[in-house]
Amino acid sequence: MTFDPARLPWLPPPPADFRARCKALDATQERRGQVLRDLADHALDMNQLTRLAASLARARQAGADLSPLAPFRLGLVSNATTALVAPVLAGSALRHGLALEMVETDHDQGVQAALDPNSPLQAAGPDAVLLAFDHRILPAPGATADDADAADRAVAAATGMVDTIVDGLARGCGAPTILQTIAPAPDSLLGSLARTLPGSPRALAAAVNDHLASRAAAGPDLLLDVAALAETVGLARWHDERQWHLARLSFAAELMPLYADHVARLLAALRGKARKCLVLDLDNTLWGGVVGDDGTEGLVLGQGDPAGEAFLAVQRAALDLRRHGVVLAVCSKNDDAVARAPFRDHPDMVLGEDDIAVFQANWADKASNLEAIAGALNIGTDALVLLDDNPAERAQVRAALPQVAVPELPDDPALYVRYLLAAGYFESVGFSADDRQRAADYQANARRAEMRGQARDLDGFLRSLDMRITFAPFDPTGRARIAQLINKSNQFNLTTRRYTEAQVAAMEGDPALHTVQVRLRDTFGDTGMISVVICRAGDGEWEVDTWLMSCRVLGRRVEEAVLAHLAQRAQAAGATALVGRFIPSGRNELVRDHYAKLGFAAAGRDGAAEVWRLDLDAYRVPDLPLAMEAA
Repeated sequence: MTFDPARLPWLPPPPADFRARCKALDATQERRGQVLRDLADHALDMNQLTRLAASLARARQAGADLSPLAPFRLGLVSNATTALVAPVLAGSALRHGLALEMVETDHDQGVQAALDPNSPLQAAGPDAVLLAFDHRILPAPGATADDADAADRAVAAATGMVDTIVDGLARGCGAPTILQTIAPAPDSLLGSLARTLPGSPRALAAAVNDHLASRAAAGPDLLLDVAALAETVGLARWHDERQWHLARLSFAAELMPLYADHVARLLAALRGKARKCLVLDLDNTLWGGVVGDDGTEGLVLGQGDPAGEAFLAVQRAALDLRRHGVVLAVCSKNDDAVARAPFRDHPDMVLGEDDIAVFQANWADKASNLEAIAGALNIGTDALVLLDDNPAERAQVRAALPQVAVPELPDDPALYVRYLLAAGYFESVGFSADDRQRAADYQANARRAEMRGQARDLDGFLRSLDMRITFAPFDPTGRARIAQLINKSNQFNLTTRRYTEAQVAAMEGDPALHTVQVRLRDTFGDTGMISVVICRAGDGEWEVDTWLMSCRVLGRRVEEAVLAHLAQRAQAAGATALVGRFIPSGRNELVRDHYAKLGFAAAGRDGAAEVWRLDLDAYRVPDLPLAMEAA
């Protein structure tokens, strides 16, 4: 079996009645967004994705409820024609929980759109702008390939144009820009010698890509590595000169679904929709054989055997994901002691019990166990990915919990890792020390939950954690993490207002704002930044513009401590009231009663927002089971 990523093989094939289901959508009044997402969660071709995008457009025009899809407006700037790829992008975004609205510019009009404050792109107020350029933005060096000066001029012309567009958009609409790397042309005039020459097409593309990567690394812009994607499928396959000459398509039409999925998963990560937890089946997934029948000594695992080495590769990939913040869990139909035995006794196991945050081994159905895992970690089931070799189990979970990601797997375990990683479930827009610590944090949180279940007195349990909460204003050190939380937090988020990293930077010195980044430590370790608050000072009142918090710290009275901090600072500034708003987003029902529970009084409505008011003269700081500290 060969692996062809263009077929999106980690997704199940589309249903035989796909077209009929799309047609039926127009008559559907309820669950339209969910049905669109469920249909998108298949290996669809360009035409099927375009059909779904048309269904989305009709649903939007009819004013249909598109929940649980999140709206996202994407600007698209290119030196190629985008009319065919735009609907494929919209169809693919459904798979990742986004109702995508495209704002296209005419090809080769990027500079004009970025510099004109009245351009349709700027006026649309996009959430992000994708610069989808290909190698044709590079001017011919005008000299032989060994002319370094001519090569530098060519690279400077291309990167200068990109920088002009990015800076213009930052000054105008303020949206983050997605910088797309350039796939080099597949052919070379000089063969292998071209690799050594500064003016060869490959060298020029590499120089531009280095510039884009450096710019993205500095933030707040993002990188879409199309060069790597093109190399994965092959440059000769990626480039189709006939389609360029016929329709100005910058890459082969057959690869549009793959390209669109990569764009969509990056947008989803920007909106905090990347998955957080990899749930692992055991028998014939982490090792060959059935431990209950074969015993630990009879399992296929280890060096010297092709299948044994393949299962080792699965374990190594899981461990690498954990090192990068992905939480690991086990979900196996097995006796608990039997399932744990290989972790303890098999000499070739790469994963240890300590790497697993939640271990669910019993004879209940997997959907129920997945819900239990999500509950133990205090995350939604839409944050889970299940890796399971059994097609019947995969089908059962998809039917019961369609929000769980369940990649298809081939018969050959040597391809398990490739299928899992190619799906891009754990796409990230940044990687910080907090991200590196995340898996350990969730694991510690599961242990806290276990301790809490054993405790008789909640406050006594919380005091035993020796919690210390720290408050600090926004600063450059925390800026990237603050922007990440603002753009990815959905459940505990009172207003779901989104701000770019550049906007966060501007807030740092704004005297009209009170900004707070909140960190928490306890006996289990440092949980990092767990809350962000933005308040605006008014005449005698402070208005809470943004209040979000990590669900990892729910039930620990952290929100009461944050309120105490805000009340003390507001009173010191002469304010007599705090005003908060709850704006429903479809995903933040968790905090609908947040202000009521904290003692705020209902103060009417402001459009879609519920308004709440706290009289600071009557407010008293409660006795809290934690220590509050200033940074």
